[in-house]
Amino acid sequence: MTGEEKKVIMASSAGTIFEWYDFYLYGSLAAIIGAQYFTAFPEATRNVFALLAFAAGFIVRPFGALVFGALGDLVGRKYTFLMTILIMGLSTFLVGLLPGYNSWGAAAPIILIILRMLQGLALGGEYGGAAVYVAEHAPANQRGYFTAFIQTTATLGLLLSLIVILGVQSYVNAHWAPTAVLDAAGAAVMNPDGTPKMIKAFDLWGWRVPFLGSILLLLISLYIRMQMNESPAFKKMKEEGAASKAP
Repeated sequence: MTGEEKKVIMASSAGTIFEWYDFYLYGSLAAIIGAQYFTAFPEATRNVFALLAFAAGFIVRPFGALVFGALGDLVGRKYTFLMTILIMGLSTFLVGLLPGYNSWGAAAPIILIILRMLQGLALGGEYGGAAVYVAEHAPANQRGYFTAFIQTTATLGLLLSLIVILGVQSYVNAHWAPTAVLDAAGAAVMNPDGTPKMIKAFDLWGWRVPFLGSILLLLISLYIRMQMNESPAFKKMKEEGAASKAP
């Protein structure tokens, strides 16, 4: 494996890991997020809605593959990569900024689902695009081996999200005391024994930190991908005028 081939695999894999990290953050925090955005429902119901919002990202993934697959064949792999990472990174960052149900009412969960769908679209284009980009750089007899590295990115992205969540959770809960839970009128919610119901700092606001921190991964990914060259197979097709007019 040459230095250039290693660079291609590392750059493609790193960006895809970061996108899976963004995508899986929501799944790992679904119960906490459900309490923030589906407040109007009982706990069991809001957990179902939170998981349905997670599923929305998977449902639109095939459409992301169709849209960005076509764009990749028209404008090139590199620029499509930049589009998918931008959509994913900004959507994740905006989830961290989005006010909860108590502030924005029904608009909050609706916007949350829209952002989840944008994440799914970006990931649908990213995953297949990364495999194509790596395959087009690989020797003809090693394409399976080279693209196998992309297959590991989903697991590594999930692992990274769990490490970040556990680290932030431990730090926030250790440095900030629990807060009393308030209802829509601003009054304290009471437990059956008459004591005020408390919520941990991470469950109240700390869960946003991993989402907001994804902006750093976005900047790193953009820098890495700006250094990447267009795939030789795509450049050859362009030079020969053999690129599809309607992919």
